[in-house]
Amino acid sequence: MQSVTDLIPITPSIDELGRIIANVAAPAFLLGAVAAFISVVISRVNRVIDRSQFINGIPAGDSARDFLKADLPRLRERARLLNRSLFCSVVAAILTALIIFVAFVSALLQIAHEYGVAILFMAAMLMFSAALVDLARETRIALHDNDLHV
Repeated sequence: MQSVTDLIPITPSIDELGRIIANVAAPAFLLGAVAAFISVVISRVNRVIDRSQFINGIPAGDSARDFLKADLPRLRERARLLNRSLFCSVVAAILTALIIFVAFVSALLQIAHEYGVAILFMAAMLMFSAALVDLARETRIALHDNDLHV
């Protein structure tokens, strides 16, 4: 019968851990960039929500600002694009965190991880690219004449 120590592979040396840390430095920076991007998207979502609440708060008899209510469909489209961008960027962050996790676990268990990390990285980049595209689409419709009125 095998003992527990026979089942656990030899732990990595300091040099191996240093190499792993060096290999996950790029995904760690990517994770920081995605987190900053998420912050930007959330602030844009908050602006759209604030603007929508302002417009919905305009009384029905206010003829001077009643024209602003026609802007609600555009704000809904912006919110939809931002929501999808936020979702894609959160998934990209999760996938990037998984890259770091897989790198360390595979080193501790001494198993090959190159294909798994490559697939996770490509998936993270695909999701981050989708988030950037949605943000770009939202910014194309963001500035409108009605936004310049209070």
